[in-house]
Formats: sequence, structure tokens, C-alpha cells
Amino acid sequence: MMPGMRGVNPRQVKQAMRKLGIETEDIEDVQNVVIRTKSMQYIITDASVTIMQAQGQKTYQITGETEILPLSQTPASQKSGAPTLLPIPEDDIKLVMSQTGASREKSIEALKATDGQPAEAIIKLISS
Repeated sequence: MMPGMRGVNPRQVKQAMRKLGIETEDIEDVQNVVIRTKSMQYIITDASVTIMQAQGQKTYQITGETEILPLSQTPASQKSGAPTLLPIPEDDIKLVMSQTGASREKSIEALKATDGQPAEAIIKLISS
């Protein structure tokens, strides 16, 4: 329950939000969320994510444990031998393969080396 909401019926709150055109949805089974800026990465583990949509705009509420690192540094969870935080999407692998003619393995290596950025992986493979 939210602070200051003592005695308020959660069902009535949801009904009032619905009348105002506000919808909420929880995303199930979220393992982690990564936010990358030009120089930093925010890794939120044991994440709980709620999407709120109002007036055509989506807002994401994320809670969890946060690890803040420079973009060049490997997260502690990866140093311990844990699997990578974000699996590389199959579509990205196929895109890199089709644009460069590289093998699947080379495409995956390039994507990992470029933090999963397909355009950078393509440039890396073409220039090498």
C-alpha cells in the first residue's frame, strides 16, 4: 500500500483511474532492466516493472536493486561467470549476418563486442 493511502480501497482507486483513462499493467517475470547513457549503465536487478498509460503516453515504474557502472565496466554479475544480462535478439543476429555475410558466430561476437548494437557490429565486421 502506498504511504498516506490508509483506509482507501484499492479497488476504488483502480476504478477512479480507469474513469480518468489511466491504465496500469505489471510486467511479469522481469529479471533485470538496463538503462544505458553515453557514459553510464544502470543495471536494476530483481526488477518490478509497472506500465502506466495515460493520454496516449506510457510511463514505466521500475523498482529493484541498482548497480551503477561506467559503460566500459563489466557488471559484477557477469564477472562471477553469470550469463550475460541481455540475450542478443535473433533478429539482430540475422540482420548482422545478412548485411555482412559473416557467420553466425562472428556476428554474435561482434554484437557482444558492441554491447548488442547491430549498426556498430555491422560497421565493425565490414571494416575488419
